[in-house]
Amino acid sequence: MTSLVASCFEEEQASPWREEMASKLQKSSKKERALKKEKKVLTTEKTGSKNEKKKSKKEKVFSKDDVDAKLQLLKDDDDEGNSGSDEEFDVERKSRLLDIEKAKEEDEAEAELQLNIQDRHEYFRLPTSEELEEESQRAPNLPSILQRIKDIVRVLSDFKALRQEDVPRKDYVKQLSSDLSAYFGYNDFFVEMILQMFPAAEALEYFEANETPRPICLRTNTLKARRRDLAGVLINRGVNLDPLGKWSKVGLVVYESQVPIGATPEYMAGHYMLQSASSFLPVMALAPQEKETIVDMAAAPGGKTTYLAALMKNTGVVFANELKEKRLKSLSANLHRMGVTNAIICNYDGRELPKVVGVNRIDRVLLDAPCSGTGVVSKDQSVKMSKSDADIQNSAILQKELILAAIDMVDAFSKTGGYIVYSTCSITVAENEAVIDYAVKKRDVKVVPCGLDFGRPGFIRFREKRFHTSLTETRRFYPHVHNLDGFFVAKLKKLSNSKAPGSEKMNTSEEPDSVVTSEPDPIENPDAANESIAEDTAHETQDTTGSSSKSRSIKRKKLLRRDLKNLPSKDEISKLREDKREAFRTKAKRKHTSDESLPHIEATGAAAHSQMIRAMRWILCRSLLRLPDRNVNYECKA
Repeated sequence: MTSLVASCFEEEQASPWREEMASKLQKSSKKERALKKEKKVLTTEKTGSKNEKKKSKKEKVFSKDDVDAKLQLLKDDDDEGNSGSDEEFDVERKSRLLDIEKAKEEDEAEAELQLNIQDRHEYFRLPTSEELEEESQRAPNLPSILQRIKDIVRVLSDFKALRQEDVPRKDYVKQLSSDLSAYFGYNDFFVEMILQMFPAAEALEYFEANETPRPICLRTNTLKARRRDLAGVLINRGVNLDPLGKWSKVGLVVYESQVPIGATPEYMAGHYMLQSASSFLPVMALAPQEKETIVDMAAAPGGKTTYLAALMKNTGVVFANELKEKRLKSLSANLHRMGVTNAIICNYDGRELPKVVGVNRIDRVLLDAPCSGTGVVSKDQSVKMSKSDADIQNSAILQKELILAAIDMVDAFSKTGGYIVYSTCSITVAENEAVIDYAVKKRDVKVVPCGLDFGRPGFIRFREKRFHTSLTETRRFYPHVHNLDGFFVAKLKKLSNSKAPGSEKMNTSEEPDSVVTSEPDPIENPDAANESIAEDTAHETQDTTGSSSKSRSIKRKKLLRRDLKNLPSKDEISKLREDKREAFRTKAKRKHTSDESLPHIEATGAAAHSQMIRAMRWILCRSLLRLPDRNVNYECKA
């Protein structure tokens, strides 16, 4: 048996099979080395040809014939040899084949992309007047207009390198304005205003953002519910929602809903209010405190008023004023539904409110002024074509009158307040920064931080206009930046109850010291002293209107210390008041005893009033009707 095994082993060693296998392995190793060298050559060619791509449009890393030859070589290698013995090498060859094909596709795609970019950079030009006239006679081709808008925006972003020869910048801007008006449907005034406010690329983003509506937002009514509990109930009803953001503790944003979000039992019960996220901002900036007196000058439909009442926990007083009588129904309904009990609804013109509520009586005022609505185009598409420069100027005039009335109502010496918040849903400079700058010049106020962590600062220079440097504390919000409606918020602090220089005409010939007399008027002395302080302050600060608020406050304190010495003492004031009351009593007594025709009435209160009415009736009947004596009998005959 052993001799048989040994003989088979010797035959196997002598067989040529091993020699054949060794030769095949040697050939395959040589081919692998050759392929590795070729791959290295390909990579070096690829890295070295990057600079050459910029010089030639059609040049590639390697030619198509070379790649095809290498692929054919690998396929020929696959056909050779025994499949069972070369299984491991076959997998390697296929993987290398896939790598080469993938590299080929990537290089071709990159070369095509570079070719398209170079062609677009080189061959874009503005259309001629003949081409524009021919285009106006046909139906508008919106895709081509949009592509031209993007090309012009790209050229304006690097005008020096990409401009067309002998074509000024204004021609590009003019064509861009025309294309934006045609594509998005705005009038020329609106497009020109936006192009003046933003760069071309950002203006395009603004117009595109106005084509999509802003997300639906809810504000939790903290008088009746908590946000966590409300979110859980609405999620169970099929509402997909999330918290609005870190800047709001009561807001919820709704993505989709299986039920009408404005008709749920929670909405009817007043647990939340449908309100845009931008409407949260002015109330947050005002920051009302408990037990304060606050005026909302334009309250309907009640979103901001109910938010104020919720922050005040139904304490204090909120005057909810609304000019339009038709909107009072929605305001009253929302106040009742949300459980507000500290609000008083008024129907006055906001410019007349100081005469109604009183001057220097209010702690804080919220003025969400009526405006052109250029920030809420996504809600009202008619703004695109209906607004003009005249509408903006008319709104600005009304807003300036309203903000002066709001400042006059606020008490500068309030322990917790003395603030005014001005907001609009407009992005125009004439309705925002220009109004605040006007208020700073006409009244003794200063701009303070709004307390909002986000938003862009307001303009301090816009084209030829220059505004006060403190307007950087104001905040602007845009739909393409913050995904909110276009909004503006400014917060003012009233420094004193006197008016700033320039608000009224003063007699400059009089000396400031001559206003306050050594012997005050017996009845109106306190008011005269206050007026003298205001006039002295106005004269002293007339030449320093551009100075900082700190220097003005120091001068004001010095004037107060100087003029307080001329004020009467407490005993003199009390004596003057008593004399005034005594004069009023004697005057009333004289008027009461002057009429001797009426019968003497000794009763008091309600009995005296009724007895007087009966006496007057009897006198009128006797004089007008001339009634006969009571003893005469009259008979009525048919």
